[in-house]
Amino acid sequence: MGKSEEAVRDALLDRFGRTFAGEAGITLADQPKPLYQLLVLATLLSARISADVAVAAARELFAAGYATPRAMRAASWQDRVDALGRGHYRRYDERTATMLGEGAELALDRWKGDLRRLREEAGGDDRRIASLLMEFPGIGPTGADIFLREVQAVWPQVAPHLDQRVLEGAGKLGLPSRPGPLAKLARSGDELARLSAALVRVSRSRKCVDEVKSAAAH
Repeated sequence: MGKSEEAVRDALLDRFGRTFAGEAGITLADQPKPLYQLLVLATLLSARISADVAVAAARELFAAGYATPRAMRAASWQDRVDALGRGHYRRYDERTATMLGEGAELALDRWKGDLRRLREEAGGDDRRIASLLMEFPGIGPTGADIFLREVQAVWPQVAPHLDQRVLEGAGKLGLPSRPGPLAKLARSGDELARLSAALVRVSRSRKCVDEVKSAAAH
């Protein structure tokens, strides 16, 4: 690892190194409630909608008390629609409200509301975990990647999970574009999740790329 890569990493983390879970007010831990909250966030982020709106909608759902599968299932469909609307998640609100209710039912029926059981069923293998995650309504390959990128902070079994979007961001900054070498830039599992989130943001914005490069050069 060269000094220039370290400088880019530090500038990247300083400017954009907040996880999407952190932005949604989730204190991520290997516990049922925050893991379920992350699943909800991944569902919302999977739609063709801005990340800011998805994060705002997640915060509204959790503020309304729907932070566990039991509470999400107990909420009426209209309650979920209204919470999503307060987060301006309006284009997909009705369909998403239905999916969240069905997903909560699946989480309770199959894994007793505890996604650690899903991880155990998959033997800690990230591809098998992704396959099980995609059984939840609204979670496809993109949503599974979002969940795994963030959860690697507390599930070392799946690290490093660096999907194509992350590697694309790394390439734009001149960082290693293969998972193994890129993962070595992170000094902890938490930092790897933050680095991944930052690289996703950079992958979408030329302005962010230029800002990080400029900061790293000074």
